[in-house]
Amino acid sequence: MKKFFPVILILTVIAFGFVTKDRMRTIPNESFSSGEVLKYKVHYGPITAAEAVIDVAPNLHTINGRPCYRATVTGKTNSSFDLFIRIRDTWQSYIDTAAIIPQRSFRNIEEGNYRKRETVDFNHYNNTAFVEKKKRNKNKESKNFKVPTNVQDIVSGFYYMRTLDYDKMRVGDKFNIQGFFDEENFNMEVTYRGKEVVSTKAGNIKAIKLTPKMPKNEMFKDGNSIFVYLSDDQNKIPVLIEAEMFVGSVKVNLYEYKNLKHKILLAQN
Repeated sequence: MKKFFPVILILTVIAFGFVTKDRMRTIPNESFSSGEVLKYKVHYGPITAAEAVIDVAPNLHTINGRPCYRATVTGKTNSSFDLFIRIRDTWQSYIDTAAIIPQRSFRNIEEGNYRKRETVDFNHYNNTAFVEKKKRNKNKESKNFKVPTNVQDIVSGFYYMRTLDYDKMRVGDKFNIQGFFDEENFNMEVTYRGKEVVSTKAGNIKAIKLTPKMPKNEMFKDGNSIFVYLSDDQNKIPVLIEAEMFVGSVKVNLYEYKNLKHKILLAQN
């Protein structure tokens, strides 16, 4: 019997290894589902400069053998603001329905004369991201990057925040999101600031207030320049985003929503 023990041990280790490799976390999600549509006005100071739409495709997609929500963010400047800078941006994330992490992300950036197309394929079993990008008048480039466990892209990170239970948090509590953006890993610290009623173009809405601490960059004044407000209900949709930038104040204001998973809770006047 002893001579078979090493063989059995090896087979057990191999079998366990395959099971572990195929295992991915499961995040309870009662906040969003397929078909959701959110529409926003983007204000630059007193000017309505652009519109943005965030939608989840009606049908699920299969990426890396996993069912995924396809979440798309589109932003475009108004015709009058096009005179200053014309923006036509598309951000897309294929979000694993169980793990709420991206299996693939896509960006198509058109800002003035700048052009960039980028696809990122995530392998969450070996913690890598394969990036393919193409800029105007340049050859296509591709490269593999090492990423943290359960890494998020920008779009999927917002959906992940919608799955959290803020009723269990106290003002000042913090949580971290491991992310990958523009070929770099980042660790974003988010602070829970409590609850308040915010005024939006869709009505007065009870909201959860969050402050994501942004890494140092040329756009924002400091690490606490952004306030994100999620509806204080089961949907937890972004209803208002305020940002203080070096070029001025920007406000992203919800004005229309469709196909929410739950009824939105408006504040009573």
